[in-house]
Amino acid sequence: MKSSTLRVGAAMACALALTACGGGDGDIAIAGTFYGVTKPGLVLQNNGGSDLTINPTNNGAGQFVFPNLVETDSSYNVTVKSIPTNAKECVPSRNTGKAAFTIDTIQIVCTIRQHELKGTISGLVGNNLVLVNGADKVPVAAGATSFTMAKVNEDAPYAVAILTQPDNQTCTVANGAGTVAQADITNVTVTCGPRT
Repeated sequence: MKSSTLRVGAAMACALALTACGGGDGDIAIAGTFYGVTKPGLVLQNNGGSDLTINPTNNGAGQFVFPNLVETDSSYNVTVKSIPTNAKECVPSRNTGKAAFTIDTIQIVCTIRQHELKGTISGLVGNNLVLVNGADKVPVAAGATSFTMAKVNEDAPYAVAILTQPDNQTCTVANGAGTVAQADITNVTVTCGPRT
């Protein structure tokens, strides 16, 4: 009984706050959480209307609430109207039902497009070369002429560097840093020569 009273009280507080901000005539809030939103462009709808634009966050996650409240026992159906340009898809879950009390368990998960990060190697004859990009570490065998790092999210920064120099050689990286656009990164070059 106590938890029910608290739940109703919380729902009423939320409803009153939303009404003060221009919400609808109902008494139930429709809300949830989004993930993977790092660029503008995500727009949600409830029951084919009430467009809600989601602002991106630094870590891609946050909460949303539709400003228009719905009536008790009315149906809700939260869908994705448009997605950010760097997203492959944005999928809703727990997004349909009847509003008996405040709905806050809806989830919108966007998958960001990823691109290859790779390049060429010249002059490598020594062992133990290790390249790094963030937490990704890639050992490179002697004689290799190319390398491939883990894929990187679109619009994310990258910085390929030498973590461990090969035996008796010194390698340098060119074109190793930047921001991933809408295509694979293939122009990173690693050049190795005798250690001086």
